[in-house]
Amino acid sequence: MRIVVLTGAGVSAESGVPTFRDADGLWEGHDPMTVATPEAFDHDPTLVQRFYDERRTALTRVQPNAAHQALARLEAELGDDLCLVTQNVDDLHERGGSQRVHHMHGRLRAAWCTACDARHDWEATLVDRPPCPACGSAQLRPDVVWFGEVPYDMEAIEEALWACDLFVSIGTSGVVYPAAAFVHYAIGNGRQTLELNLDESDTSSDFHQSRRGPATELVPAWVDEVLR
Repeated sequence: MRIVVLTGAGVSAESGVPTFRDADGLWEGHDPMTVATPEAFDHDPTLVQRFYDERRTALTRVQPNAAHQALARLEAELGDDLCLVTQNVDDLHERGGSQRVHHMHGRLRAAWCTACDARHDWEATLVDRPPCPACGSAQLRPDVVWFGEVPYDMEAIEEALWACDLFVSIGTSGVVYPAAAFVHYAIGNGRQTLELNLDESDTSSDFHQSRRGPATELVPAWVDEVLR
């Protein structure tokens, strides 16, 4: 069985990672348009760098949970027949044991040099404008996909969606595109679809089956079903 799994903020929320938006529409206390667009970075790079530096540091205080670990167990059994895609910019899938993760929105623990186009694993701060390890330019930015930018690995993700037998969405809101359209890719190709979510999402009615509950309960139980 070939499976594509998409994970969103609901998976990491149970590890203590704040979700993308609070109930009032703010992103961890900020208007998303002030910290998550290329224009915001051009207008106030210090604010944007400080925001992502704080989020990067916060990753040291959280740990992968049972949902991350269950998906790593599924990968160990299915190998290349599992395509794991995440909208999350944290590294909890990797720390939970997954080896092949498509970070379609980039990674907090990575920096991108806009001068030479090199990408680097990154643990330190960026607000102090450190030099790029490749070219020495002080033009590093967080290697995350902002509003208005094209998500990463889309060609490989779309190929996996067309080839899969089952598409599973876990902990997503169903409002951020293109990820919100993945269920339609799968259904359009006659594939089965499953949603595992704490609450109803904007696309819940599009899935063949939806299950409600915490990811730390639903995901291990579903993985056990698949492996049986």
